[in-house]
Amino acid sequence: MKAVILAGGLGSRLRPFTEVIPKPLLPLGERSIMETQILTLKNFGFTEVFIATNYMSDYVEAFIGDGSKYGVRLRFSKEEQPLGTCGPLSLLKAALDEPFIVLNGDVLTRMSFADFHTFSIKHGSILTVATKIVTTPFRFGNVTVDSENRITGVEEKPILSMEILAGIYCMTPAIFEHIPAGEYYNMDALIKKLLKTDEPISRYLIQDYWIDIGQVEDYSKAKEIYAEHFS
Repeated sequence: MKAVILAGGLGSRLRPFTEVIPKPLLPLGERSIMETQILTLKNFGFTEVFIATNYMSDYVEAFIGDGSKYGVRLRFSKEEQPLGTCGPLSLLKAALDEPFIVLNGDVLTRMSFADFHTFSIKHGSILTVATKIVTTPFRFGNVTVDSENRITGVEEKPILSMEILAGIYCMTPAIFEHIPAGEYYNMDALIKKLLKTDEPISRYLIQDYWIDIGQVEDYSKAKEIYAEHFS
């Protein structure tokens, strides 16, 4: 099975860490974020992993190597210019000739990538989107009023719940009919395009642990929970 790790972002929200080290190589426990992703994919049966790079690409490739130390085959794809979160896939079109997984280079999860892959194939959609329900307390109290401007209730710092894109996808080669070649193109634009053309998109709700390491506080949290979930 094949997978693509999108690792070309600047990691702006993780500065100053990413001014020296590209985000996928930030250390977590005894490994980097990307190494944990590669080993997780390997443990679920993925034997070929493509790394889509841009920012500090030579650094990433030199550090990760050819994959032999992880027990997988690694291939690198370098963007000459930023192509967004979906555009880099167009550079790998010839190699992605079977259903494949795509994941952002800043997400970690305990979900079974093998089950996700099987689920996607079973449902027959050219795109399956992994989602996660996240909850967070709202900073302010929520006030309700009636038509006479009288307060009818107040809820102090309510808990907000939302189902979000988890940065993990499964696609079939047919997806390349909808991705412009060599152009800056984001994943949300692809999803909106498919919805507009009534192309079915499947949803896979992640029940296991998941974290997005996009900001400094997320990175701090990831370091705290690494031993429990990923060591």
